[in-house]
Amino acid sequence: MTRQIAVAAAVLVVAVVGGIWVASMLGGSDDRFAQCREGQVAGGVDIGGPFELVNSMGETVTDKDVLTAPSLIYFGYTFCPDVCPLDVARNAEAIDLLEERGQMVTPVFISVDPKRDTPEVVGDFAYNLHERMIGLTGSPEQVKAASQAYKTYYKAHDAEGDEFYLVDHSTFTYLVLPEHGFVEYFKRGDTPEDMADRIGCFLENM
Repeated sequence: MTRQIAVAAAVLVVAVVGGIWVASMLGGSDDRFAQCREGQVAGGVDIGGPFELVNSMGETVTDKDVLTAPSLIYFGYTFCPDVCPLDVARNAEAIDLLEERGQMVTPVFISVDPKRDTPEVVGDFAYNLHERMIGLTGSPEQVKAASQAYKTYYKAHDAEGDEFYLVDHSTFTYLVLPEHGFVEYFKRGDTPEDMADRIGCFLENM
């Protein structure tokens, strides 16, 4: 079963990246951010969109409340033993590099494990990784809708009575700009320096 889930996740990732590549080829030359892209993303790709989630204070918020500035969005879960802490810490380091250059970007962490990730838990996790990071969770339905909007994958191995279950999930980080929406994604192999340089290019061309 685990092998089947892994294969399904791989197929989904290939499909998303393939769709992004096709869209970039059809995007034309009117892309104001073309010189900034390495992820082969063009404007108009159907990634991102409205969401309704719950913040660390227990307040229901929407994408319009949260994404008021350039933002880096990552979907993960706080009980993740390895991948999420490394990815989110990498994102936080990129945020700090940008801030040193006078460019402000908001880090956002969206939980795909609403059963365990209460508003308080996700808020503490986000704050401990970066003091400006926004932690979001929600009902299973709210989390599913946000995940679908960003074309992410997740699957909980929630065996009955196992409080230490794992959650398979995709690991892209998404750059979202006010008035432009989703503009770029970053993979696990991207370094904080690479991310800061590429994000900086987008901010300079807003």
